[in-house]
Amino acid sequence: MKRISFILSIVLISMSTSTIAQVSGKLKTTKTHIKFFSTTPAEDIEANNYASVSTINTETGDGVFSVPMQSFEFEKALMQKHFNSDNFLDTKAFPTAKLKGKITNLSEVDFAKDGTYLAKVTGDLTIKGKTNPITESANITVKGNTVSVSSKFNITLADYGIEFVKGKPASNVAKTVEVTVHSEYQPE
Repeated sequence: MKRISFILSIVLISMSTSTIAQVSGKLKTTKTHIKFFSTTPAEDIEANNYASVSTINTETGDGVFSVPMQSFEFEKALMQKHFNSDNFLDTKAFPTAKLKGKITNLSEVDFAKDGTYLAKVTGDLTIKGKTNPITESANITVKGNTVSVSSKFNITLADYGIEFVKGKPASNVAKTVEVTVHSEYQPE
């Protein structure tokens, strides 16, 4: 009987160690959905991007998002054309937006235990060649060997050199847009 208990204990320990090993270290994803939403009295504009990539180091809290700007898809072709144009995001000259950040409360996030954790993230966001510091929060959900990260925050376009002084874009695009991010990570 003691021998069976001993063997069962070893099996359980090795299973829990295996689960911990699956979600520790470096996580990566190509399963990211980034959406931005602009609302004005003239119209609502929404764009979705499913081509972003990201990594998180669960031991240091360092994370990176790389967002190909031409991969945002709009309901109307004209919106997409304006978005990519020299007058707006100039995606030929600035093809990628990046977020390099760090989870500042890493001790409160247990990547080895199923649950949902509120993470505080600081870092630098670069859009259209301009970099600004950000401080945001994200929900991190651990379930088995999958880690999901979700966040919603606002970006002021002028902070990144995106401004309209006259014409239709000035009245149709909000000065501040809402950004929603959802990513699902797997161990590398």
